[in-house]
Amino acid sequence: MDKNTVISQDFFIDLREKYDKVETLLKEANQDPQSEPFKSKYAALEILMELKSKLVNVLDDLRSSDSSYDELTAMLGGVWVSLGTISVDTEEWSNGEEQLTNCLKLLEDNSMEPNKILIVLSAFNQLGILWSNRGDYEKSQNYLSSAEDLYRNYKNTCEDRPKEVGDLFSTVNKPPPQTKYDAPLEKLHTLTLYYLAQIHATLGNVVKSAIYCHNTLRRQLECEKPDMIDWALNAATLAQFIMEKNAFQLARHHLAAASCVLEQYEITLGTNDLDEEQRGYLLEQYNHRSADVARCWAKYGIVLLSISFDRLTSDDYVDTSVTEPEFLELQFSTLELSTYESQITAKYVLVFDDAKKVFHNSLSWLNKAQEFYTLENHASDYVSIIQDMSELYKHLALFDDDNARKCKLHKKRIDMLEAVIKELNPKYYLNACRNLRYELAATYVTMFELKQEILQENSENQTPHAIKKIHHLISKAIEAYNGFLDVLNDLKTKKPPAEFGSDLVRPALLSYFYLGHLHSKLVIYNRERQLEHRKKSYEYYKMVVDYCDAHEEAKQCVEIELATCREMVELLPALINKLVGRGFS
Repeated sequence: MDKNTVISQDFFIDLREKYDKVETLLKEANQDPQSEPFKSKYAALEILMELKSKLVNVLDDLRSSDSSYDELTAMLGGVWVSLGTISVDTEEWSNGEEQLTNCLKLLEDNSMEPNKILIVLSAFNQLGILWSNRGDYEKSQNYLSSAEDLYRNYKNTCEDRPKEVGDLFSTVNKPPPQTKYDAPLEKLHTLTLYYLAQIHATLGNVVKSAIYCHNTLRRQLECEKPDMIDWALNAATLAQFIMEKNAFQLARHHLAAASCVLEQYEITLGTNDLDEEQRGYLLEQYNHRSADVARCWAKYGIVLLSISFDRLTSDDYVDTSVTEPEFLELQFSTLELSTYESQITAKYVLVFDDAKKVFHNSLSWLNKAQEFYTLENHASDYVSIIQDMSELYKHLALFDDDNARKCKLHKKRIDMLEAVIKELNPKYYLNACRNLRYELAATYVTMFELKQEILQENSENQTPHAIKKIHHLISKAIEAYNGFLDVLNDLKTKKPPAEFGSDLVRPALLSYFYLGHLHSKLVIYNRERQLEHRKKSYEYYKMVVDYCDAHEEAKQCVEIELATCREMVELLPALINKLVGRGFS
């Protein structure tokens, strides 16, 4: 081709027709059969390879000063990024790296031009995804940060509307977006922020990740029309992290935003023209996610009560609050949230009456969640909600100075835990049964200790009925700990495992420890039965000592309790010998 020859219109028409086919195939990709999941993308890839060859050949014959050179260069860059994106989607990492790198080599020096900015941003984003999938998260972050910087530079210096790849091949100019937030540039930047949130989380930069998550959600709310259900769930999930950083006002703000958007969604369900089946499906989805957000609100209350009590009582309490202004100023300014935020305080709880308000709000949210998560249809989630309820009662009791009222709160815990344990088959819900039985046993111990305190407060309280009640609580605690240990036994041999899993070592050894302690606390006037319980006490204390001697790593799990166990293993034989009147072995 002569270097002064003007490119014919037929050439551009051919490019446009081929790229139209590519766009059609990519739109149809979601409908590909499972047997050929990438059928449409591979077909698009073949056409793009043909386009690449045509553009490379024609550009080899042109001078950079030719009128069509810049336009064709942008087209080639668009083809390279399309090839790279498909390669990333189909997990062909080496091809994708080469194609996206070719795109940057071609266009990066002129990336601030309106017909190139979106292509380069897309290449940076795709390389960020590619290197994340390869496990090189630092390299992924570098590419994504380059995309972030490029976006900011363009916004600060350029007013021209960028062109999409499809526009480069088309003679028809698309109408401008209704708002600046609908623009492809803004949508691409939102994706960049979303990817950066994931990468910073992976790298352990949790506060930065939270900031990027919030900014992604804010832009989705302002710039696009997000899936409101997913948006609400993501906002509530982010609140979970924020509350763990003691930023309760900010966490509450995100939970309020989730509830507000869900309420808006419910209104649209009533106004949309939907058939009965569609409405039923969407309503089920709404009820599901409303229950999830309610559980997040309840978790907020639980964490607030827990941290508030720790601040009041712990000498070694360490405040983990985040003080970064960029973090604390994260807001959804387009939403009116005061009604939702007024439901619960964001201040630390100091007294029982304030704790009660948090408790009642949180309990109402858990009751709402149970309307969806029933025992019949969602057993695991139902159990988790029961455990949250139990934890709520436990935290409220911590703020109460009246031991008798504390006992009533813990009795509520016992009733709800025992009720759900009766309904669960350990064969199918082994972990749930373990957790529930262990919590039940610990609650009985707490009740026993409170009743003991009540007896010690006043000698008039030491009635036969009160002593019988304590005896009953000790027996129930022993029964519960044994029930917990039973579900740890090997399914075939029905015996304790030779070694407990890392997540079970501490609860198992603590169960032995408390069984040793509880058997020694039973008030028995029958000499033979008293001897039996002292021997049981010795056996359980010795089980802790023997296990820790055989498993060195277990010692740090029960360091304080182990010292007591060793002491009791030394002392109890003499007491037993005294009871039996002969040598003990």
